[in-house]
Amino acid sequence: MSRRAAVTCPLCEAMCGLQIRVDGDCVTDIRGNPDDVWSRGHICPKGPSVQHLHTDPDRLRQPMVRTRTGHTPVSWDDAYAESERVLRPVLDRYGASAVTVYVGNPVAHNLGLSTHIGALIGMAQAAGMPAYYSPGTVDQWPLNLVSALLFGHMWNAPIPDVDRTDHLMILGANPSASQGSMLSAPDLMGRLAAIRQRGGTVTVVDPRRTLTAQRATQWVPIRPGTDALLLFAILHTLAENDWVRRPDHLTGRVEGLDDVIAMADDFAPEVVADACGIDAGTIRQLAHDLAHAETPVLYSRIGACTQEFGTLATWLVFVLNTALGSLDRTGGAVFPKPAVWSPMFMKPPDQTGAGWEFGRFHSRVRGAPEVFNQFPISCLAEEIDTPGDGQLRGLITVAGNPVVSAPGARRLDAALGRLDAMIAVDSWLNETTRHAHVILPGLSPLERPHADELYWIYAVASCLKWSDSVFEPPPDRPPEWEILLRLAGAMVGTPMPDVDVAAIDDLYVAGLVATACMAPNTPLTGRPPEEATAALTGSGPERLVDMGIRLGPWGDDLGRRDGLTLDDVRKHPNGLRLAELEGGRLDEVVCTPSGTVELVHPRIVDDVPRLRARLQRPTDGLLLTSRRHLRSNNSWMHNVPALMRGKDRCTLLIHPGDAQRAGLTSGDVAEVSTEEGTLTVPAEVSDEMMPGVVSLPHGWGHGLDGTHLQVANASPGVNSNLLNPAHLLDVPSNTQVVNGVPCRVRHRP
Repeated sequence: MSRRAAVTCPLCEAMCGLQIRVDGDCVTDIRGNPDDVWSRGHICPKGPSVQHLHTDPDRLRQPMVRTRTGHTPVSWDDAYAESERVLRPVLDRYGASAVTVYVGNPVAHNLGLSTHIGALIGMAQAAGMPAYYSPGTVDQWPLNLVSALLFGHMWNAPIPDVDRTDHLMILGANPSASQGSMLSAPDLMGRLAAIRQRGGTVTVVDPRRTLTAQRATQWVPIRPGTDALLLFAILHTLAENDWVRRPDHLTGRVEGLDDVIAMADDFAPEVVADACGIDAGTIRQLAHDLAHAETPVLYSRIGACTQEFGTLATWLVFVLNTALGSLDRTGGAVFPKPAVWSPMFMKPPDQTGAGWEFGRFHSRVRGAPEVFNQFPISCLAEEIDTPGDGQLRGLITVAGNPVVSAPGARRLDAALGRLDAMIAVDSWLNETTRHAHVILPGLSPLERPHADELYWIYAVASCLKWSDSVFEPPPDRPPEWEILLRLAGAMVGTPMPDVDVAAIDDLYVAGLVATACMAPNTPLTGRPPEEATAALTGSGPERLVDMGIRLGPWGDDLGRRDGLTLDDVRKHPNGLRLAELEGGRLDEVVCTPSGTVELVHPRIVDDVPRLRARLQRPTDGLLLTSRRHLRSNNSWMHNVPALMRGKDRCTLLIHPGDAQRAGLTSGDVAEVSTEEGTLTVPAEVSDEMMPGVVSLPHGWGHGLDGTHLQVANASPGVNSNLLNPAHLLDVPSNTQVVNGVPCRVRHRP
C-alpha cells in the first residue's frame, strides 16, 4: 500500500521539510515538501540520503560486544549485562571521576538523544564526573562564550536578518556547504542571491574562494587566524571617520562600546594589513561600505571560531554590529523568537553567580580550565593514557567519532584501546566505536519521531514542526533515550539491566522542571515545581517537546491560558508558521547581570595583548585550513553511496604559485607536515585558494582495521586531525585551532 509522509530532515540546521513516498516497507521517493511552512519545497543533496541511512547494510541493528576476534552481535540483555560487567568495576574502584562522556554532533539532530543526553551528563556529574567532552571545543565554543558574556546566555545570540539587509559581510562561513550554521534558513544561498537582486551587497572574507564567495559581490581573501585584526581595523576606521552610529534604540542598553573603540587605536588598517594579507585601502573600503549601507550586518561562523583568536573575532562581529547601529534592528543583527522553549535556554544550575564563571576546575594533566563544564577535546587522550590519580578509565561516547574529529587524533586512537570500559551509543562500527567493549545502536532516522529543539533560537521565522516516525521500529529495539537513561542509572549505582527507565525519566523531568522554577528568566520562574510537573503528560521526548511548546510564546502555559500543545501541532504535518523575524527584542532577550549588552569582559579583553603581539609574527610560510562539502556532514555521511559519487573530495587545495614552489601539479601526491605529524594526500591545484594557504577537508580518514563502513572505507581519504596539534587553542574559549596551522608541503615522489 502506498502512502506519503511529511517529515523534517534531521541532518542539518536548515530543518527542511521532506515529502516521503512509501510503498509497503520501502521508500520509493524523497523530495522537498512544497507544503512545508518553513522550507516550502527546498531540499539539498543530503535530504534523500535519509533513505540510505535507513537501509544501510552497515548500520547496526543489534548490540555488538568486543571479543578477541572482533565485534560480535548479541542480544540486548547480554549487551546490558556486558556493559555492567566492564563499567561497574571502574565505578566501584575509582568512582565516577574515572569516567567521562563524549557527546557527538549528531546528538543535536536526534530528538531522543538531544532531550535526554542531559540525564546521562547530569547524573554522571552528580556521581562525581567533573567534565565531559564534545566537538563544541573544535566548533562553536567562542560563539557560546561571547553570547553568554554579552547577552547573558550561551545560546542567546542575534542572527543576520538576511531577508532585509542591504549589506551582508560574511567571515569564515560557507553556507553553500553548511546550509547555514547557527543561522537556520532554508535555501540560504537563494536568500544571499536575493540580497544582490534587490541591489544589496554580499562580501565574503575567507582564505578560499568558496562557492559562497563566488556568488558574492566581493571576495576578500584573508590570512587564517587574523580576522580579529581585520575587524579591529574596521572599527578603527569607523571611529576615525566619525562613522560610528549611536541610534536611540541602543541608548542605555549597551555598555562598553567606547572602551572597545579605544582598544582599536592600536589596529589601524596600515598596521594590520601585512598580517592579514589585505591592503589598507581594501580595509578602509570595507569599513566605508558598511558605514554607508542602510542596513549593514556582519555574520561569522566556524572558520572564525576555530582559529587562534576565535573569541576575539566572534566578539568583534557583535561589537561592529553594535557600532553600526545594526544590533536589534530590522535588516541588522536580530534575535529570533523561538516558538518552543527548551531547558537548554536556561542558565545551568551550577552557574550560581549573577554572571558566568569559568575555570572553576582544571584538567588533571595540562591544567586546562573548564569552559561550560568541558575541557578541550584534545585533553581526552592525555587524561586516558597518563597514569596517576584521576586517570580516565571509562568512556561513554554518544553518536560521536572523536578519533576523526579531535586534533591530536593519533594519540586518542591509541589511548582508547587502553580503557577498562568503553560503551558507545552509536549505529555504526566506525573509527572510534571499534574500540568499544559494547556498542548500543539506535534507530534509523525513519524509525523515530523528530522535532528540533535548539535551532529555532537561530531561525529566520517562528515555526513549530513535529514529525512522526515513517516506520514503526522493531519491537525489540529500545529508542536511544531509553539507552541513555539506563546508562544514567548505572552511573548512580543501579545495575544497568535493572534500571527502571520510567522512574529515571520521571526523576529527570521533575528535576528539569524544578530547576526551571528556581532559575531566573524562565517561563516557570517562581512556580511550584509539583504543580508544573503534574501538568505534563506522556513520557520520553514527547513529554519534553510538549512542555517546550506549551511554555513557548504561543503555548498554553501548562493550562493557564489558551494556546498550543504538542497535540495541536501534530494536526499540522506541514508545520505552523507563527511569526516572522523582527527587531526590538533586546529588553526581552538580554539577561546579563546589568540587564544591558555588556561588551567588555576581562576574559575577552585580556586576550587583546596576545592579538597585538601577533602583529610582530613573520607572515611567510604556509598555513593549513579546514573545509567541508555540501555532500558531507563531518564524518557521519561518508557511508552513503549517493553522496560519495563523483570526484575525490579529500584533496589538498593549493594555490598555483605555492604548488609550483612545491613541485606539485594536480593529482600529484603531496606530503603535508606540521609539528603534529605528516600525511600524504592528492594535490588539487586551484586559484580558489589564496597564496600561502592550503586546505584539507575534515571528517575523513576511514579504512581502519575493525571498522564496518563499506562505502566510506572504499574512499578513505586522510584524517586532517593527524596534522592539527593538540596544544593550539583559542585561549579564552579553549577551542582547538584547525584554521591557520603552520605547515610544510612538498612533492612526494
